[in-house]
Amino acid sequence: MTIKAIPIEHYDYPLPDYRIAHYPLEQRDASKLLVMKGEALQQDVFRNIGDHLPGKSLLITNKTRVVNARLHFAKPGGAQIEIFCLEPARNKGDFEKVFATPSPVEWKCLVGNSKRWKSGLLSLELNVPGRLFRLNAERIERHDDHSVIRFSWDEPSVGFGHILELAGELPLPPYLNRKAEGLDYERYQTVFAVAEGSVAAPTAGLHFTSELIGNLSKNHRFAEVTLHVGAGTFKPVSSATIGDHQMHAERIVVHKSLIKELLQHKGPVIAVGTTSMRTLESLYWLGLQLPESSTDRSLFVGQWEPYAERQHILSTEESMRAILHYLETNGMDSISAQTALMIAPGYNFRIVNGLITNFHQPKSTLLLLVSAFVGEKWRDAYHFALQNNFRFLSYGDSCLFLP
Repeated sequence: MTIKAIPIEHYDYPLPDYRIAHYPLEQRDASKLLVMKGEALQQDVFRNIGDHLPGKSLLITNKTRVVNARLHFAKPGGAQIEIFCLEPARNKGDFEKVFATPSPVEWKCLVGNSKRWKSGLLSLELNVPGRLFRLNAERIERHDDHSVIRFSWDEPSVGFGHILELAGELPLPPYLNRKAEGLDYERYQTVFAVAEGSVAAPTAGLHFTSELIGNLSKNHRFAEVTLHVGAGTFKPVSSATIGDHQMHAERIVVHKSLIKELLQHKGPVIAVGTTSMRTLESLYWLGLQLPESSTDRSLFVGQWEPYAERQHILSTEESMRAILHYLETNGMDSISAQTALMIAPGYNFRIVNGLITNFHQPKSTLLLLVSAFVGEKWRDAYHFALQNNFRFLSYGDSCLFLP
């Protein structure tokens, strides 16, 4: 069977709503931990994860931060319109600059109650200390799966990131079926979160506390990547086979210091979350396509790139050295790219040796990634979790998968 012919029905399992964690635990690191090493299954508490990690592991976290991406407008007649900001429509390269951009900006968005907004401006009054000003939204393009919205406001000193901070709502996952509450603004962010740009949290990182990181750092090393999570992370595979599912591209950023560390590190590389996993594995495929000398920042890893037939293939070390050469030749501190990489059963992992992750939705690309890493043993892990009252999905419990 080819990769594209894999039936998504093979990655289904029963998940009753009462097994979904609708709120976080009081303590981040008090979540349950399911450890799968080889064939063996073991239950513990996340704060004890150091007892199960291989010696001198390099743990890679995702430092992205969730933005307040939901904006609520009211039409003069009272109709409520929700605009969910997905990503910049024009300039996607440097998210820090994007969020600092003054009026106007154009974003790809989802529009709720779209039929009630046929044309015209929507407006919202905002309060910056000492001044009231107005945020306007105008739909300038309609597409099958999104709209392009031009936002403008009459305060030139305020960037769009600040606008979202003032006016937006934190975008909780749709399966929680509730609006964000006060606690979510802290707990739906990881302690690593510093780089604004995601519309969903890299949830494996939600279990870490500063104290736990300090304890783990005595025997292990931490490093970071950035993958800005898009709304596509919640899109189930609705086609019969995975070959007809389209992955959404997401922005990744990896600093030169991590490339050097990956070249020097001799121990296991543990991805903290599926987003870190996809970022690290995407690096390998970027190394295969980089020119020796270029400042082209439109680098892209396609969905099926790992599964194409090739005459020549690089070792992981050769790929990392190609990236390092590219960065040093062009005087760059980091590599930035878009990735639509699908990691599915049959994928050959190049960089990652272990995975910390939550329990994922049935028929999801994230469950395909887990299966690619541990094989059919994912069924044993999920069955064990369901039988032992583990909490599922974003605010749920965690797994540590090791070879």
